[in-house]
Amino acid sequence: MSDKQTIGVIGAGAWGTALAQMLASDGREVVLWAFEPEVVAAINAEHRNPLYLPSATLAPTIRATGDLADLSGIDTVLVVTPAQVLGRVLAGLPQSPRDLVLCSKGIEAGTGRLMNDVAREAAPGSAIAVLSGPTFAHEVAAGLPTAVTLACGGGQAQWERIAPALARPAFRPYYSDDVAGAEIGGAVKNVLAIACGVVDGLGLGQNARAALIARGYAEMLRFGEALGARAETLSGLCGLGDLVLTCSSTSSRNFSLGKALGEGAVAADLMADRRTVAEGAYTAPVLAELAEARGIPMPIVAGVDAILKGAEARAVVAALLARPLKAERDARA
Repeated sequence: MSDKQTIGVIGAGAWGTALAQMLASDGREVVLWAFEPEVVAAINAEHRNPLYLPSATLAPTIRATGDLADLSGIDTVLVVTPAQVLGRVLAGLPQSPRDLVLCSKGIEAGTGRLMNDVAREAAPGSAIAVLSGPTFAHEVAAGLPTAVTLACGGGQAQWERIAPALARPAFRPYYSDDVAGAEIGGAVKNVLAIACGVVDGLGLGQNARAALIARGYAEMLRFGEALGARAETLSGLCGLGDLVLTCSSTSSRNFSLGKALGEGAVAADLMADRRTVAEGAYTAPVLAELAEARGIPMPIVAGVDAILKGAEARAVVAALLARPLKAERDARA
């Protein structure tokens, strides 16, 4: 048995399983909560998660459970549930002072709240941090080099508590105290990744994708700064870095969803048939609504929202290209 601090992970999808595997790579004990009983059984009996991360053989120090009470007494818990159920899951976690590291990327539908606001209400005794950045689950599980932003609401003191527990030779966190910026970067890039997938599905070429990434980043900046995020946060790993990764690969669930939409698939059919969650599909409507209410120009986000609601993808792209000409000025234009 390892004498290192046990870490908890809530959520055994691909990303939660990959984080558990990364954390267990130095022999540390990890308690991994899964919703599905068959996932719990497979991880404990076979050291595999065939449902969500079949490519990885998991460390024997990962113990899966379906009971949140098994995370009682664990001081650091990573929360990797889908964004729309985060509050409900945390409400079932036995309450005690601990560090909660939020790894879900999204905005709560119906309320427009960021995940840190949801978590503070559901777990009022916990200190909140956000982990975000350019991270494909299968690469993290395989031990390939990865760098992330670890934004600590508790400032430097919280960073000094949890960063050493999370860092590994191939997994490097960088400190920030801009929790809102870390969250907004991750949430907005998911929607923009759908847009880039649509461009790919329509066969519009690399020029169009590069332009969309640049103009999408401008939308991210406008929205983030309006909500109090710092531009330097959004230009880092959790904003621009994550945007570049997920807008250029079918390993991204959001990009894959957009690609299928561009090829003519219907959003409702795609979402009904997906075991893994493309968070951008849930974030797009609430993000578009928030932007409109605040008067923040986000035409690409609005276009993704329209496509998800049934608009024809090629017509949406044509409308974007027909917008009035103007000066680029800078990234915020």
